Amino acid sequence: MDIRRTILWMIFSFSLLLLWNNWQVYNGKPSLFTGATQSQSTEPATTAANGSAATESQGHVPEGIPAPAGSSTAPTAPAQQEPAAAAAAEQINVSTDVYNLVFSTQGAQLVRAELLKFGDEEDPTKPMVLLDNEASSTYLAQTGIVGAPQGSGFPTHLTPFRLTSTEKSLTGDSLDVVFEAEAGGVKVIKTYTLHRGRYDIQVRHEVRNLGDAPISPSVYLQLTRDGNDPPNTSFFYNTFTGPAVYSSEHKYQKVKFSDIEKNKASYVKQADDGWVAMVQHYFAAAWVPVEDRARHNEILRVSDNLYSVRTIQQIGTIQPGEQQTIQSKLWLGPQDQQAMQAVAPGLDVVVDYGFLTIIAKPLFKLMTWIHGFLGNWGWTIVVLTLLIKLVFYPLSAASYRSMAKMKLVTPRLQALREKFGDDRAKLNAAMMEMYRTEKINPLGGCLPMVVQIPVFISLYWVLLGSVEMRGAPWILWIHDLAAPDHWFILPAIMMGTMFLQIKLNPTPPDPMQARIMMIMPLVFGGMMFFFPAGLVLYWCVNNAVSIAQQRYIMHKLDKETKAAKR
Repeated sequence: MDIRRTILWMIFSFSLLLLWNNWQVYNGKPSLFTGATQSQSTEPATTAANGSAATESQGHVPEGIPAPAGSSTAPTAPAQQEPAAAAAAEQINVSTDVYNLVFSTQGAQLVRAELLKFGDEEDPTKPMVLLDNEASSTYLAQTGIVGAPQGSGFPTHLTPFRLTSTEKSLTGDSLDVVFEAEAGGVKVIKTYTLHRGRYDIQVRHEVRNLGDAPISPSVYLQLTRDGNDPPNTSFFYNTFTGPAVYSSEHKYQKVKFSDIEKNKASYVKQADDGWVAMVQHYFAAAWVPVEDRARHNEILRVSDNLYSVRTIQQIGTIQPGEQQTIQSKLWLGPQDQQAMQAVAPGLDVVVDYGFLTIIAKPLFKLMTWIHGFLGNWGWTIVVLTLLIKLVFYPLSAASYRSMAKMKLVTPRLQALREKFGDDRAKLNAAMMEMYRTEKINPLGGCLPMVVQIPVFISLYWVLLGSVEMRGAPWILWIHDLAAPDHWFILPAIMMGTMFLQIKLNPTPPDPMQARIMMIMPLVFGGMMFFFPAGLVLYWCVNNAVSIAQQRYIMHKLDKETKAAKR
């Protein structure tokens, strides 16, 4: 069998399999590929299974999480922790104009963060939950102080803290939430400073030496998360969920949960700058340590389906009766590139466009500029697509002219196929002779399109990764460009435009290939049922403009052909 026919059959069969699998998932049934959803262990972690310990000079960071909300089970703390620490933990609710936050007095850690300006995936009337500490969802921001050898009992994220501030609601431009604890001859005052309209939180650790000997403690900043995908994750397009590490020398390094499980995680452990993060589609949590100190990064498996990423920095020597303060920043919120870049160098690269970033970044800036005039992301997509098609019109024109010429000789190609039958050598020789006679380049319709592919793939990733699309309406029935079109109108339009494009293009000489080409719009249109409406809108506009350009060029070519015959 012709190898091209085999490849087309493989693509067609796999597309049908993907379509059926996602229809099953859409109706609440298990995926054919992943099986049942991995369950989240409700048992708290006490030791790291695969993670590396901190360096000897930094001390050991204890593992563990607070008991899930509503649970009477306290986590097993390390030997140096008080046994009743978790049982006595209190939940502190704090609100701003962008957050509803819940702190736990166990470790003064953040155990829940609701983003008030973003609706929940399943119920848009409720705020989106980023951090959480339920039995089915674990995502926490933790810090603590460690040291060696005398610092084994310093306050960590498992130590009971007490709230010393009184205000729990933002009324001015900023709000300080202050906790303090004493352990191992050290007093730690931990201050979270929240700002109006901002998703970066200033975190200050004041460390006081209450003992009679110098100490050399380190601060650790940690994010602990389960390995579950965010709600409504699509099988048709892949977005990264997991820990990431950044430094100016090694740049952005993502680590898959599966690599952590296999002890194959590869990332920079020693750095002089940068940050650590947990990343998911549209949102991120990131710790940004102070920039003037070296840090040690760690990514580890805490327990079954639970992982941590952290960075550890030495504070310096503190003499008896003295104190030192170290600052850091915590980002909890959307992947807002402009705001994240202002918080720390490189933090905006959590919006990962891969190897096409050099093209995607300017496209995003252009899209943002257009939105500044139009005020609607749907129309921004339409205008941006039109501008790109206009820029590439000369290449598209060359491609369509070549395809138009191919379409004119299609009857002759069919006649040659019937004449030579299965004699492929004679058929190919006759076809090449006809191409030379008619001055047709059989690749002329493909090469101009190949040049455009990186730009269109970049635009695809820009639309897929931009949090600005989430919850953004367009017109009429499209209320969220990041959600699928539940009326299936845009996918139907896309199928129609794909059929028109196939009709305008030359018919493949192989009947089987021709039949497969006619079925492909149904397959890809069906896949578009599960894609974000913004992406489908882009493809609809792109197809519609391509059809208009192709009709114009073919009409112009027909006039040139008739004029040449006169």
